[in-house]
Amino acid sequence: MSRADALRWDAARLSAWSEPHLARVEAALSKWVGVDAPAQLGDAMRYAVLDGGKRLRPLLVFAASEAVGGRPEAALRAACAVELIHAYSLVHDDLPCMDNDVLRRGKPTVHVKFGEAGALLAGDALQALAFELLTPAGDEVAPAVQARLCRLLAGAAGSQGMAGGQAIDLASVGLALDEAQLREMHRLKTGALLQGSVEMGAACGDESTSPATPAALRDYGAAVGLAFQVVDDILDVVADSETLGKTAGKDAASDKPTYVSLLGLEGARAQARELLAQALAALDRSMLADTGALRALACMVVDRDR
Repeated sequence: MSRADALRWDAARLSAWSEPHLARVEAALSKWVGVDAPAQLGDAMRYAVLDGGKRLRPLLVFAASEAVGGRPEAALRAACAVELIHAYSLVHDDLPCMDNDVLRRGKPTVHVKFGEAGALLAGDALQALAFELLTPAGDEVAPAVQARLCRLLAGAAGSQGMAGGQAIDLASVGLALDEAQLREMHRLKTGALLQGSVEMGAACGDESTSPATPAALRDYGAAVGLAFQVVDDILDVVADSETLGKTAGKDAASDKPTYVSLLGLEGARAQARELLAQALAALDRSMLADTGALRALACMVVDRDR
């Protein structure tokens, strides 16, 4: 399938495909997040998670799970868990000791609303809840699948993934990174959790796919994850804060290395297009019968305006 075919799938079907999945995620998150927590903590958790965000990571979980014939209940829990990890990372990244941002998803950041201690605890609680969701007491998710999902999510979020990338990011302010160094930082900080979302979706299947499938999906996830960050760097330059729902121009103001600062605006756009081509080529190698949703999501990542 060419990119043009994927875009036609996107225009005709992505909204219809994604809407019921998004509704399931929102209902589950509303049911599970913060309901038994002490009032102030629960309010901060729900504020951080509900009523905002693109939910790209859950959609990648669902798309990958469906492509391999995965189990819907496992996919729902995986989708919610990865969104909780993403939400906790945003809460902590926005803190004054990190990026010190005051706007997220078009509203005040959690520490502005609930104080720094409240934001720190909310992030901690969201991280713990993610793994609780992956390990239900009943038999709805097989123990082996639970273990695979927990391992994938922990790897994507930890020192060899998102947290490690954030550490590199903080240490790189004011430094001139080369392209390999910048790629590695973003591969960990942003790409690892997006790639992990794809791998978690695939882990909801029965492992009867072609031997080529896992590697192809990893390559797809890696390309989409890096493309997402390249586009983020572009949007930080060309979009406004109202459109983004977060503070625009902050990377340049903070003297952070970005794909735009390294390659220029047109160079960064070319890099995003090349990563999209890599993602679609990986799906061609996957030996999966239906990758339409995965293809359309990759195109959406690169063509988005927020």
